[in-house]
Amino acid sequence: LKQMKLNKNLTRTLINIYDVVYKQFNYSLKIIFANKFIYFFAAAIIFFLIVVSVNLFGNSKLDIGSIYYILIFPGILLVFYPATFGIQNDDDSRMLENIFAIPNYRFKVWLPRLIMIYVLVAVLLLLLALFSSFALLVVPVFEMAYQLMFPIFFLGSLAFAISTIVKNGNGTAVIMVLIGLVFWISAGILQGSEWNIFLNPFDMPSDMNEVIWNSVIVKNRLYLVSGMVLTILYGLFNLQKREKFI
Repeated sequence: LKQMKLNKNLTRTLINIYDVVYKQFNYSLKIIFANKFIYFFAAAIIFFLIVVSVNLFGNSKLDIGSIYYILIFPGILLVFYPATFGIQNDDDSRMLENIFAIPNYRFKVWLPRLIMIYVLVAVLLLLLALFSSFALLVVPVFEMAYQLMFPIFFLGSLAFAISTIVKNGNGTAVIMVLIGLVFWISAGILQGSEWNIFLNPFDMPSDMNEVIWNSVIVKNRLYLVSGMVLTILYGLFNLQKREKFI
């Protein structure tokens, strides 16, 4: 009898855990795809299709480095909205107080949501890279998507961190656009440097040794991963100060 009671209790516990996880997953998906996400998604796809069409019917010569630049902008658009407007969407749906009532809410709600966003963007990048490989130029699809994830996920993490300071989606969007412009302008100055946020690993400078270039790529990716971790931790730390959000 004791064993049967233990089994029943275990079953109930597992059902409760599944129910909580399912509801949280379902709610996070609604927040990710809420409101204006469809416009950012549509803009990313339309931009990608326009660039593909121009290159298909034009006389421009493409290489793997060109495909990297073609894919990076749609990727940024895909991660931009959910990372920037997530907290505001929680506030608009009046769920912030409920979220703050969950024990360890930062690691049970917002961190899993970020992971969901990045998984979704990674899948879409794989699909876009695969389509590019068929339509434009044969590229290493998985490596292309993998390399694109570093700058895109870093910018997404930075947007998340800034949104915890500004606490407003539109304000965060303005700041991120300005920061993005600074990064893009500096990319021309820092071309071939490990400090270039948009470093293209498929576009090795003609005056650089391959061994040195590989070292630059590794350092650049380590810096981006470190920046991503630090900005996520900073954002989660800010979310600890719940009185500033309610």
